[in-house]
Amino acid sequence: MPMQKASQAPSMALKLVILLLPLLATTITTTTSSSSSSSSTANRISYPKFQDLDVKQTISGLNTKLTTPSEDATNVFEYDDLGSENGTRKWKLKLVHRDKLSSFTSSMNKKLDHNHNHNHDNDRHRRIFNERMKRDAHRVASLVRRLANSSNNSRISGSDKYEVEDFGSEVVSGMDQGSGEYFVRIGVGSPARSQYMVIDSGSDIVWVQCQPCSQCYHQTDPVFDPADSASYEFVSCSSAVCDRLEDAGCNAGRCRYEVSYGDGSYTRGNLALETLTIGRAVIKDVAIGCGHMNRGMFVGAAGLLGLGGGSLSFVGQLGGQTGGAFSYCLVSLGTGSSGSLVFGRGALPVGAAWVPLIRNPRAPSFYYIGLVGLGIGGTRVPISEDMFRLTELGDGGVVMDTGTAVTRLPTAAYEAFRDAFLQQTANLPRAPEVSIFDTCYDLYGFVSVRVPTISFYLSSGPILTLPARNFLIPVDDVGTFCFAFAPSPSGLSIIGNIQQEGIQISFDGANGFVGFGPNVC
Repeated sequence: MPMQKASQAPSMALKLVILLLPLLATTITTTTSSSSSSSSTANRISYPKFQDLDVKQTISGLNTKLTTPSEDATNVFEYDDLGSENGTRKWKLKLVHRDKLSSFTSSMNKKLDHNHNHNHDNDRHRRIFNERMKRDAHRVASLVRRLANSSNNSRISGSDKYEVEDFGSEVVSGMDQGSGEYFVRIGVGSPARSQYMVIDSGSDIVWVQCQPCSQCYHQTDPVFDPADSASYEFVSCSSAVCDRLEDAGCNAGRCRYEVSYGDGSYTRGNLALETLTIGRAVIKDVAIGCGHMNRGMFVGAAGLLGLGGGSLSFVGQLGGQTGGAFSYCLVSLGTGSSGSLVFGRGALPVGAAWVPLIRNPRAPSFYYIGLVGLGIGGTRVPISEDMFRLTELGDGGVVMDTGTAVTRLPTAAYEAFRDAFLQQTANLPRAPEVSIFDTCYDLYGFVSVRVPTISFYLSSGPILTLPARNFLIPVDDVGTFCFAFAPSPSGLSIIGNIQQEGIQISFDGANGFVGFGPNVC
């Protein structure tokens, strides 16, 4: 396949490159064939078998100047109340990747401003990449452990809440997650104090760091003080809200929570009712965790906005106000733009490809979907559908997760998928393994390369075809690109946020569907 070598480009090209990124659209094809359609059927699908990866443009995007939180707090994290539609509200928030807010990135920018050279840039990109992969490994390990714990708990009868002697020995709720990847900005309390919040589609709790803070990590905004809020109210141990925690601690009549994360991070504190504000929309009596002891990799955020499928998540608590619906578009850091998070049935697009949501009683927070196959270059890879099936015992299955970066597949499925990709990219120069990636390429000097199309065959027929930037990603700015998939340590498959980037993804929790497209970010 022909590949074009790089030529010297003028410095003004960078701005054009960033503006062109949204034009690389995702293809979603709906076919009338059954979920068990053969590879011959797959070959008749109309999407392209190959596409171009713009190497130079992608690397240029990495060198976009990253702003510090103080520079973009008012511009990036704005939010709109879009009014009501069909009896439900519709609220929109801007959404950005965590690296735009990270204290690490900000400190690196300050150094680079004074001593800027290519080697420093490449070192920065590698360090950011390595940190992201470490977070990702912790995230996946914690999800797998959470499911294993749920399996063990399902064999044990439920226990009552019990009194604890001190704050540090509270009962762990069992909701182990990893740290998140994307941030929004909302108001907490009355009057509202604006706070950066990590979004997490695999969590059923909303929490913020609170004063008095016996142990807190650094955050961008002042730590929330419930004493300054007229709407803050403790949740009692006897409250039905407290009962909605999988397990709850109790001290002096107040409901306590604790969430532990896969990297050793945690948050501990009181469960409370508080007012949250999104633009002009004021949402009263939201159950939130008020964390007085916190440790973690939340990188400037005040806490976490859980968007999972359980009743204590932000989506679950909004209930009838939004009809259990929300939609998001994730964008990568290199695009220089922000994504969006929209709540309300008005957020559900016309023309999306809808597939059923699958519920796992062992993990009600997670959004499972049916994946029946994988395609490379328009040809379905010979992988049994059973590898992706959620069993009656709650094992396996495919989870959509905003907090995991890299898509994980069962080892046998991953190896067949990777080998098929290698066969069709044999003409590309290889590079050594990087971090969790065993399939990398040295694309130094190339302007663009031709790569085979990658597709997810979804239950009920739709085929989701990814843009090249969602599966061949740069790990530095000298042309090292890696195949952005990895083997799963268990039978669980996870569709990560790298593969979700640029695609409008919508959840209709009330009716049990997830939609893909038709818009791109």
